[in-house]
Amino acid sequence: MIMKQSRYLMRLLCGIVLFAGVAYAAEPAEVEKFVNARIEIGEMMTNYFKGGAGYGGGQRPSQEHMQQMGADINAKLTALLAKHDLTLDEYRKRSPEVFADDAAVKHYLSEHPDLKQRYEALPLDRMGRGGSTGRGY
Repeated sequence: MIMKQSRYLMRLLCGIVLFAGVAYAAEPAEVEKFVNARIEIGEMMTNYFKGGAGYGGGQRPSQEHMQQMGADINAKLTALLAKHDLTLDEYRKRSPEVFADDAAVKHYLSEHPDLKQRYEALPLDRMGRGGSTGRGY
């Protein structure tokens, strides 16, 4: 009796795990939208901070300057994401789920070598890849 219950429970748990994996699989159109947005965001952020210019010449910015930079970056992100029919909140909420489908992301990038090259050139520590502690844009 206990053996039957254990088997039933294991099958039920496996079914739930498999169903959850299928439910979170990203749609190809979503993958395209989010990958393209991530590439553009990464390039924008790289250019924004290139040479410490975003920090005011390499010095640590004041608290007021940090707030201004944050507002400026959020405005730029909002405009960039609008081109992809996304909001900043939606992107931040959904991107971990979309990018968790590594196979779908790799498949999309393999079909677009130019985008793959740009994607791979992004800094790993700020783009939510490689154990990032950054914001994960």
